[in-house]
Amino acid sequence: MRMLRWAFCCGLILLSGVVVWGQNSISGVVRDRHSEELVPFVSFQFKNTNAGFIADSAGNFHFEADNWPSDSLEISTVGYESKTMAVGSLKKGMFIYLEPRTYDDGVVVRAKVDMGLWLWKNIVKHKPQNDRFRRFDNFYYELYNKLEMDLKNIKSIQKIANIKPFRPMNELIKKNLDSSEGVKVLPTYLTESISDYYFQKKPLRRREEIKGVNTNGIKNESMVKFLGGMDQVINIYNDFINVFNKEFISPVSSNGDFYYKYNLSDTQRIGGIKYYHLVFTPRRQGMNTFEGDCWVEGGSFAVQKMNLRLDKKADINFLERLSLIQEYKKINDSTWFIAKDKLVVDFSPFSNRVPGIIGRKTSTYQHVLVNDTIVRNRLLQNKLQEEIIIKAGSGQKDRMYWDSARHEGLTATEMGIIKMMDTIVNAAPFRKITKQVGFLATGYINIGNVELGSAYNWFTGNAWEGFRTRFDIASNKHFNKKFRWHTYLAYGFGDKKLKGEGELFYLPKKDPRQYWYLGYKKDLDFGQVYFGEITSDNIFAFAIRKPNIPLKFISLEKWQFEFFNETRGGFSTLLGLNSRTYTPLKNLVPADSFGTGTHPLRATEVSLRLRYAFQEKFIESHFYRSSLGSPYPIVEATLSKGVSGLLGGRYNYTKIQGSVSDNIKTPPFGIISYQAYGGKTFGTLPYTFLNVAPGNELYYYNKYAFNMMNRYEFIHDQFLGINFEHNIGNGIFKAIPALKFRQFYTVKALWGSLSAENKALNFKEGHNFQSLDGKTYLEVGTGIDNILHFLRVDFIWRLLPNDPLKTTERFGVFGSIRLNL
Repeated sequence: MRMLRWAFCCGLILLSGVVVWGQNSISGVVRDRHSEELVPFVSFQFKNTNAGFIADSAGNFHFEADNWPSDSLEISTVGYESKTMAVGSLKKGMFIYLEPRTYDDGVVVRAKVDMGLWLWKNIVKHKPQNDRFRRFDNFYYELYNKLEMDLKNIKSIQKIANIKPFRPMNELIKKNLDSSEGVKVLPTYLTESISDYYFQKKPLRRREEIKGVNTNGIKNESMVKFLGGMDQVINIYNDFINVFNKEFISPVSSNGDFYYKYNLSDTQRIGGIKYYHLVFTPRRQGMNTFEGDCWVEGGSFAVQKMNLRLDKKADINFLERLSLIQEYKKINDSTWFIAKDKLVVDFSPFSNRVPGIIGRKTSTYQHVLVNDTIVRNRLLQNKLQEEIIIKAGSGQKDRMYWDSARHEGLTATEMGIIKMMDTIVNAAPFRKITKQVGFLATGYINIGNVELGSAYNWFTGNAWEGFRTRFDIASNKHFNKKFRWHTYLAYGFGDKKLKGEGELFYLPKKDPRQYWYLGYKKDLDFGQVYFGEITSDNIFAFAIRKPNIPLKFISLEKWQFEFFNETRGGFSTLLGLNSRTYTPLKNLVPADSFGTGTHPLRATEVSLRLRYAFQEKFIESHFYRSSLGSPYPIVEATLSKGVSGLLGGRYNYTKIQGSVSDNIKTPPFGIISYQAYGGKTFGTLPYTFLNVAPGNELYYYNKYAFNMMNRYEFIHDQFLGINFEHNIGNGIFKAIPALKFRQFYTVKALWGSLSAENKALNFKEGHNFQSLDGKTYLEVGTGIDNILHFLRVDFIWRLLPNDPLKTTERFGVFGSIRLNL
């Protein structure tokens, strides 16, 4: 009997196994094709039947049946293009990718629009309970950041790799090509960091301790700081979300109903709790708005997951598509906290026929602490309001450390990137190509311990010197990590004169910065030289010079010494000593008008500059750095004293000057930038040592000069001025967003005067120096920016002062090149 029962049971097991084996089965996950993030609650429906199933909140799905209900399966969810698959292609462990859709034709939903508004109002109402920056006095989390860069449009890359200098790279490119659903990309770069992040609301303090960083070759500390989380905080509960320095209106903005349409598309219950699916679309075209959707928990009205999308219509240059995903998890029964955010950006600089870039930044947050004394005590260590600490040894972590420290493991593709980078960076062809590309981009090339360039100065010309050649040579960091020398020689074939410069630079400390500088220069002086602006000392100036304006040339011989010291709080001092000798050459008051003897236009000056730039950020090379600005106004004040008899100086005088500048974001109406400045000179001096108002004699627009003013037109010994520009975004071009034109207006004003003594010394017959004498110089302008992504046109009107002699034009059109996103 027992044997019979045993045999019967075995038969049932075998039979059931046959039945299971004969069933049709499908399982897998659904992902967003662009961001590769999981898509929750996707609907699967067998065509022309009532049979179907739904993916869970993590995008997982599973279905079994004795027979497929139909020959095809329809896959759909709000926010994505529907997809149909033949049942013959269905299998276990599938990855199904859905294409994000746009809502140009609106969105079809099952609920009424007023339900969407009701949900939006409740999200806004509950912001104080759900926004971590409002709810908690302090918090901490461990932050893991991962940044990946891929190249797309591989056909063009492969064509480049077939060119002779790039052929050694061809095999590496072919070996590392990755294909996802038929889309080929070349995984190019991956970097990761892990840090401890501390935040306190009142008084505001932030601290980040970077304890691990894997940069795959980047050793620049200023770049490493940007890999952390201090500058990458995206908070969807804010009214505006910053994307590439542009303020986009958040869908949960307090005024969101003015900018968005809201639709309640679905509800789901998970563990007995209701979740709402809210879809939002721009109410008007041309605004800085997103489209997308979010899942919201009922009761608390906290966002559980937010999907934001931009496409090529957004006011960001070269953008094909952008996806921003944020996920939140509960850290206790009632508190939602950020768990993950991911930004995916697809750039095509020119067209799909040339290489483009796909960038992916993933951040995860773990080990959260809120309102904890540990956080408060850690922040008490801050010497500044915000500090980023790069811990010793953070860049030398081994593979075992990263395998255990990462919040999520790397995919096979990501592991391949790290291996590929190690291979490429150490390959001789790659190093050679890097040098060649760097030379083309900057004009500089390193040969051993010296740097040659810039090649773009080798051959230039102007109306005084004629054809001009120049050769520069300098030491680089391989010569000495703290000391740098630089020199150049130039020769003009028109004036047959040799010019040159020599510089010594010593950098004992980089953070906070301190340096010593000694330099000598003898060359033409082309007036005010501003970063990013074209001056008269280049061959291109011939083509864009205003007509009927006399050319002015003056030579300068200058000795200069500087000592710079900076504190961690953004305060810096610059102590300087310089001796300047001017020799007017053409269309300026000659030197012998100011006395006899040698060097009547020589002055020696001691100066002290004080500067305060709170939380200013920089990108640094080994010796030098470029400012990325500050979220606060930057203030400068300079006191200078001319000393007669010192180093041959002939004049005693005192100067005070000051300025304040700032960039103010005014969302949704663009950004305002301004600079207010003023100064006064005590003493009787030649014009070369007074304030010469910065004029512009080119049709190339100069942001820092008066563009309808000639050089040396106005001189002053006391002055006050302001430069104001408001870039208002697409402005009147809102109706045609495809152009991506941007509108702006500018106002530049100057008030100045000149003492009777300085007029008597400088106003000579035959020269047209002027002073405003308390009157106002005013020019205003407007124009179009971002034409073809890089051209700007300014229309400028000179309104004041009245010019009865009509020696200057009252209106001008200027062009310039402005590269920005």
